[in-house]
Amino acid sequence: MDKNNRTTSGKCPVMHGGATSTGMSNMEWWPAALNLDILHQHDIKTNPMGEDFSYREEIKKLDVADLKRDIHALMTDSQDWWPADWGHYGGLMIRMAWHSAGTYRIADGRGGGGKGNQRFAPINSWPDNVSLDKARRLLWPIKKKYGNKVSWADLIILAGTVAYESMGLPSFGFSFGREDIWHPQKDTYWGAEKEWLAPSDERYGDVDKPETMENPLAAVQMGLIYVNPEGVNGQPDPLKTAEQVRMTFARMAMDDEETAALTAGGHTVGKCHGNGDAEALGPEPEAADVEEQGFGWKNPNGSGKGRDTVTSGIEGAWTTYPTKFDMGYFDLLFGYEWELKKSPAGANQWEPVNIREEDKPVDVEDMTTRLNPIMTDADMAMKMDPKYRAICEKFMADPAYFRDTFARAWFKLTHRDLGPKSRYIGPEVPAEDLIWQDPVPAGNRDYDVAAVKTKIADSGLSIGEMVSTAWDSARTFRGSDMRGGANGARIRLAPQRDWAGNEPERLARVLPIYEKIAADTGASVADVIVLAGNLGVEQAASAAGVNINVPFAPGRGDASDEMTDAASFEPLEPLADGFRNWQKKDYVVKPEEMLLDRAQLMGLTAPEMTVLVGGMRVLGTNHGGTQHGVLTDRVGVLSNDFFVNLTDMAYTWKPTGNNLYEIRDRKTGAAKWTASRVDLVFGSNSILRAYAEVYAQDDSREKFVQDFVAAWTKVMNADRFDLV
Repeated sequence: MDKNNRTTSGKCPVMHGGATSTGMSNMEWWPAALNLDILHQHDIKTNPMGEDFSYREEIKKLDVADLKRDIHALMTDSQDWWPADWGHYGGLMIRMAWHSAGTYRIADGRGGGGKGNQRFAPINSWPDNVSLDKARRLLWPIKKKYGNKVSWADLIILAGTVAYESMGLPSFGFSFGREDIWHPQKDTYWGAEKEWLAPSDERYGDVDKPETMENPLAAVQMGLIYVNPEGVNGQPDPLKTAEQVRMTFARMAMDDEETAALTAGGHTVGKCHGNGDAEALGPEPEAADVEEQGFGWKNPNGSGKGRDTVTSGIEGAWTTYPTKFDMGYFDLLFGYEWELKKSPAGANQWEPVNIREEDKPVDVEDMTTRLNPIMTDADMAMKMDPKYRAICEKFMADPAYFRDTFARAWFKLTHRDLGPKSRYIGPEVPAEDLIWQDPVPAGNRDYDVAAVKTKIADSGLSIGEMVSTAWDSARTFRGSDMRGGANGARIRLAPQRDWAGNEPERLARVLPIYEKIAADTGASVADVIVLAGNLGVEQAASAAGVNINVPFAPGRGDASDEMTDAASFEPLEPLADGFRNWQKKDYVVKPEEMLLDRAQLMGLTAPEMTVLVGGMRVLGTNHGGTQHGVLTDRVGVLSNDFFVNLTDMAYTWKPTGNNLYEIRDRKTGAAKWTASRVDLVFGSNSILRAYAEVYAQDDSREKFVQDFVAAWTKVMNADRFDLV
């Protein structure tokens, strides 16, 4: 700007990248720095609804029957701007819902359709999601009509379920309750590749061994939901593809029968689109210019829609009647021999040999023209893999069983990340309890809490034992899919009782004491575990001169082995817990990064993570009783000593081994304490040190205790959805 406050010729009046941009970001300047963004995402400033808005309250005002009638009508109300194949949007809406829910992976519970994140990058611009931008826009008039009474996340999944109903498949059920996010997620690792559809070799130790796929990933290539429909790295080989399908769906919590049912039921309706040149498509939504109205992949050839649509590059329908849920998939797949062909877009696809004219589906626009059906390499895997074939033959022999199995698998696919049944909302919630919902019986709320605390206090257990056991029980909670937590006391059951991070020897000593107290008082073991942890915190706070009552809400239940799918709980095993200064082994990922991942899954903010680490250290809860990071001479006292000594310039830090340091007196050089990277990052990272300094101040001793108790209570109650 010149002295007259006029824009100088040739200079832009705003800074590129936004009003606060200064060019490269901090992470671009210092890529090795600890990135705390995953703890800061979804800040309230991104949410337009306001602090008082409750989606779960808004849903109560929703007329579900009216909403479903409108979605049913939409299915056959073909729009000129994006016409429906055969006059029915069912296939498109199912693909939209499937690709929203299908990003879920069991390893970390992330992905899935529970937050409506298909609206945002990168998922809205994945190659596998071409044209789903159109599906969501077709739903906009309905979203506009019902407003805040239905979230995008719920509407996207419901549209797929209603689509199946409209094509003849009775629904197993549906639950509302998915709350929208308002900003792209930063917490989900989709892979390290730098380009879409990079060869799958990049995420496998050995692409011929699907089990070597990098954890926590499930999809075989960057930008895909599942597997490459043309075959492994685009090379058709149904038996090889079958093994990738098996591993990919297993990482989505599906067994072989559910996988076969989903493949067959998903491909019973709709079609693939590849009638044109895929290379001619315009940029994806995030890269398209403003005149594209938020759409991507503009097709300049022909009409660009209808029969000229290009998505996967494969072209054709799987069945004779693609708008009807029937047994047509099996009739064609097993009724004909199939050979490899090329689609108009040049993609590999399988087509039938000598198919009868009446078995061919009609063109999406011209009902007098019949075209060959197609199968992908994954479809051929259902026929050629012995295990999948046996399951498909069982389905063919009992169509009713197939319909029920598919309806249940679809329900699981679309609800797996919604959490326990207690979070389900609406008139169509199934009455049946399903083991993958991690059922927990209702707990007793009517018992003498004070009497239970007295028995715990008289048990002879130490503060460290009480606090560590409660923490280990609660820390399994994952906000990503609402699994885990202290409710159910599954720390008593396989596999959790044997996890190395839970110190089985300690559990064998502590749990029998809790079980007897529970039996004597009418409390659940789950409640006793948490109440004991609370008591330990109160005792430690009192020793620090702060009298405080840790909030406690009775009512947790105790799960049984019969209620627990042990195999599905294996992925919840902590490989590291920075809060207890423990790692199962050394990893490529830095310990402090694993701490952030754990904190984010538990729903903690950066300040909450900070105060919890400092408090857990002085309480003496380190795994195995190690002294690393216990920067106090008053173990068991809930003091701010950790932060005081960490920030004290009277000491220097010296590496002494892998992830091990000595904190030495600056004058004498004598070692005072030992510490890990997880400890020292709170004194070295500029953001975390800012929090640490708050708690190290002389006037923050009570604040430290109060903030620790608040964060502790949040962790203990994270899975108490009945308290919301």
